Amino acid sequence: MGLMRYSTGAALAAFLLAGSAYGQTAPAPGAVAGAPNPAAEVAPAPHTATQPQFQLADGIVATVNDQIITGFDLRQRMLMLIASAQVQPTEENLPAIQQAALNNLIEDRLKAQEMTKFKQLTVTAADVDEEIADMARRAGATPADYMHFLQEGGINPDAFRENLRIEIGWQRLTGGRFGSRARASTLQIDQEIRRLNEAAAQPQYLLGEIYIEAARVGGQQAALNGARQLVQQIIQGAPFQAVAQQFSSAPSASSRVPGDAGWVIKASLQPPLQAALDQLQPGQLSNPIPVEGGVYILYLRDKRDGASTSLASLKQVMVELPEAATEAQITAATRTLEAMRQGLTCDSILSTARTTQGVTGADLGESDIANLAPQFQQFARTSEVGAISTPIRTPLGLHLVALCGRRVGGPEAPSRQQVENRLRGQNLSVLERRYLRDIRNDALIEFK
Repeated sequence: MGLMRYSTGAALAAFLLAGSAYGQTAPAPGAVAGAPNPAAEVAPAPHTATQPQFQLADGIVATVNDQIITGFDLRQRMLMLIASAQVQPTEENLPAIQQAALNNLIEDRLKAQEMTKFKQLTVTAADVDEEIADMARRAGATPADYMHFLQEGGINPDAFRENLRIEIGWQRLTGGRFGSRARASTLQIDQEIRRLNEAAAQPQYLLGEIYIEAARVGGQQAALNGARQLVQQIIQGAPFQAVAQQFSSAPSASSRVPGDAGWVIKASLQPPLQAALDQLQPGQLSNPIPVEGGVYILYLRDKRDGASTSLASLKQVMVELPEAATEAQITAATRTLEAMRQGLTCDSILSTARTTQGVTGADLGESDIANLAPQFQQFARTSEVGAISTPIRTPLGLHLVALCGRRVGGPEAPSRQQVENRLRGQNLSVLERRYLRDIRNDALIEFK
């Protein structure tokens, strides 16, 4: 199902925190909408190092370009996946876990074979030791205790180290190969900032996501069955982030916080996802949601009507009119402004005002939309940047307003650097997945 990533070690560190004296398990997300969820109220019982009970033959399971995968290899990868995702193996979910582990092993073989083409790419034992030490430190353990705990869970140290070696090397390979191509262009950054700003006042959801790609798991029905099992595991206590990291095919699976899709605009989502979110309250998990090409599981962390602060840059021209102006005066002022309105832009509005008798112009600067005069708020929230309003009546007179900029303000507003970093991560994830897909399409893979 999902690709076992370089951050497997971080997930195993979380497993140690959850399942040993080094820490305690955090509560799971809330239940599926409409269903009671004991796991939302009581933290699940800590995991132990007891080996899951399942048997696999030790023969050859598959070959990847004549390189074999054995039953031992498959069992080891299943144990790693179970530990890092913190799922409890059951008769119902073992086939999905086995399929995910086999996919991971196949892709590991392909990655290792591809890495041999680059002679300058080396991963030393010291590199692996450093990564294990970092994982142990995050788990509050020594490297020796960390490895001992994994061994007690049935994970072979050599198999674990080889998995880390491949993932360290693959990250270096793809980072070096695609790093420059993954950089977001100035245009791409500007477009994303514009999109965020235009969405500032729209309903938004803070989402966790897991996407099961049908093509990777044997079809849409297999994806749906697997998603149902994952929902049950999460409700029973498996951490959403750990499950997303190991099973999700969404780009967010490899983000700093696995499965974190951030604040998402309702209107940008596919209709089935919008419909599902309408039924959820913050803290609840969705049922599996079939879409074209796969199945989603959504975790609604929070929702809001719009950003807490939305800033607009405005300019205006005005014909002064008293509140007791006659209908004839209002009609004349309207005629003047409508004649001006044709061809006005943010750049020309003030200079045009200076050359038009009876009209004054002003740059209103940037203001929180919530603090604007009520007559201006709707225009500032919903119009496109660069738009010129129709005449707006206030107690001071009749106005034409130009919306010259809009952006999200407040602490939740991302900086340009944050937007650039996020886009680079998304671009790199897409390039990496395409690279691995092409390698897999060219490979000879046989199942025994």
